Amino acid sequence: MLVQNTAWIGAARAVERLGEAGLLDSWSCLLAAPDEQVWELVRPAGYFRVKTVRLKALAAFMEAYGGAHERLFGLETSALRRALLTVAGVGKETADSIVCYAAGRPVFVVDAYTRRIFARLGWVGPKAGYDEMQELIHAHFPGDAHLLGELHALLVRHAKEHCRVRPRCEGCPVGFCPVGGAV
Repeated sequence: MLVQNTAWIGAARAVERLGEAGLLDSWSCLLAAPDEQVWELVRPAGYFRVKTVRLKALAAFMEAYGGAHERLFGLETSALRRALLTVAGVGKETADSIVCYAAGRPVFVVDAYTRRIFARLGWVGPKAGYDEMQELIHAHFPGDAHLLGELHALLVRHAKEHCRVRPRCEGCPVGFCPVGGAV
């Protein structure tokens, strides 16, 4: 949630500050903290008031599961995803990130980087939806959470290094890209 609409460095700093304040010791610690305190701690992640509301919504949700992720992660994959989507501020990308990376389930995370790369390669149209892109990957890759997580991470890295909003095609290892390919 903290990385939504911000750079990872700001989100990482916010997580560090929450940890230093002891608010990551338990979900109840985060819930009990005054909003103003959480605002100051998550400020490096931007949108600090909105993110505080969302973090507390997630904390309340987790408290409903006894404060332990094991109970939540005991749900079947689609039920886990549906449950996460009920939390304010948790959309498909955030839910799937939790399902894939935290729960270790074979679900591919679609993000802005994925959209950009898939559209440039002509794998999807420019208006393709989240589900369409996710189904494309699920149809071509085995149900392996580690593999799907690694694929997503590599796409993020590639998008940051080469397939930026303004492409940096020089040195790009994707030789079949219609935008520039390997230069």
